[in-house]
Amino acid sequence: MAQVRKRDSWGSRLGIIMAVAGSAIGLGNFLRFPAKAATNGGGAFMIPYFVSLFLLGIPLMWIEWTLGRYGGGFGHGTAPGIFHSVWQKNRFIKYFGIIGIFGPLVIFIYYTYIECWTLAYSFFALTGKYSHLADQAAMKSFLSGFQGLEYNQYFSGLKAAYVFFLITFVINITVIYYGIKGGIERLCKWAMPLLFVFGFVLLLRVITLGAPDASRPGWNIANGFGFLWNADFSSLRSAKVWLEAAGQIFFTLSVGIGVILTYASYLSKGDDVVLSGLTAASTNEFAEVILGSSIVIPAAFVFFGASDMRSIAGSGVFNLGFVTMPLVLNKLPWSAIMGFMWFGLLFLAGITSSVSLAQPAVAFLEDEFDISRKKAVAIFAAIAFVLCQAPIFFLKNGVVDELDFWGGTFFLVLFATIETILFAWVFGMEKAWDEIHRGADMAVPKIYKFIIKYITPLFLLFILGMWLWQEWLPIIFMKNIANGDKIYILATRLGLLGIFAVLAILVKIAWRRKRLLEEKVR
Repeated sequence: MAQVRKRDSWGSRLGIIMAVAGSAIGLGNFLRFPAKAATNGGGAFMIPYFVSLFLLGIPLMWIEWTLGRYGGGFGHGTAPGIFHSVWQKNRFIKYFGIIGIFGPLVIFIYYTYIECWTLAYSFFALTGKYSHLADQAAMKSFLSGFQGLEYNQYFSGLKAAYVFFLITFVINITVIYYGIKGGIERLCKWAMPLLFVFGFVLLLRVITLGAPDASRPGWNIANGFGFLWNADFSSLRSAKVWLEAAGQIFFTLSVGIGVILTYASYLSKGDDVVLSGLTAASTNEFAEVILGSSIVIPAAFVFFGASDMRSIAGSGVFNLGFVTMPLVLNKLPWSAIMGFMWFGLLFLAGITSSVSLAQPAVAFLEDEFDISRKKAVAIFAAIAFVLCQAPIFFLKNGVVDELDFWGGTFFLVLFATIETILFAWVFGMEKAWDEIHRGADMAVPKIYKFIIKYITPLFLLFILGMWLWQEWLPIIFMKNIANGDKIYILATRLGLLGIFAVLAILVKIAWRRKRLLEEKVR
């Protein structure tokens, strides 16, 4: 037999829980969730949200933890190898697993750039660079200038943004270079507690806000929470609201991406996945539902009132985080410190997510080509750096939105559907149920045996079907894309096809290489 290279491992159960929670807790917890809740029925949104959590999120979390640990026992840390381990008789299943490398890579390409904005704004908060701005128009212009979307009195190009991108990129690569235990686990063990400290300080400050204007007594924190949580139950009749809630669960738990598969592959066969997975999911839900919903929207309500809040909530996550919140925090005592904590919280949420997005590609090179961590990280860094240039320089042409749709939305649901069917129907529910409980510290409620086999795949197929029915043709034919941007969107799609094709070729080469080595040993 050929000598098997020793794979990396986690240092502790706390490490893996913090890492998975860190992967899940991202910008969407503090920006996307409150906006979605406020614009989709308020408190009523939580009904489809929790239905999706219990029927999609938690089952997928357990599926991915279990599949990852199972595949790791065969020396595979990414979906192609893990899928092949589950269904060895099928020579094509490993190619479906390419999505589990493709999706994280595509998200990493643009996510790292957005992440660098939070680092930059942390610096800007401390130095007072935007402290004199007093209205939304001025703050939007500041953001647009920083992003290179316009030349103005604040910025004269992308120089500042690019410097912070380089810093952020280097931090990511450095963490990844030091591996699972020495890099990712070490980062998450201090970043996650610090994130929660910042979050609790901001939450405490928000809930102690009074009415800033005595002539507007209704503009208070109680009504701010009411704006977010008062239920419009008529919204539950809309399929869009249910799809939005399901989509938020995918985003918030990082399921369907392939990251959890890779993280769980570094577990030992007897390590618990039931309680660990549930703990990681619960940590994420606490960050989202308790902290994420209690900072942005209620605080903004106090200063802008109900009428403006409707447009603010629907204006997009960038405006919420980088326009509205700086204006709110500028009006508070210790505004520089509060601003630093807000953007520091977002940066910590971003960095713990982005390093997880890089790990599947690095693990694929390590496991399937048997190369060193140092060399795998160097290859990834070189390729990722080149790919990151498109979202930086073509943000205004819709490249980020296009990458986000394919990498962070469509393929995410498709991948989740494939792995659920593979787990429950190909691997077999009885065998899968035993595998879930191997080394488990608690038993999964028996109802989940039925949910995982029937409800979760049907729910996923429904989401895919609704998308195909409602969105397929307009998206493919770029119906809602400006004529001047269509060439950039087409180039982006061709680039994505190229990335997928290269990954497919690498998978083919890796398996041919393994087969030749096995024949040589015989």
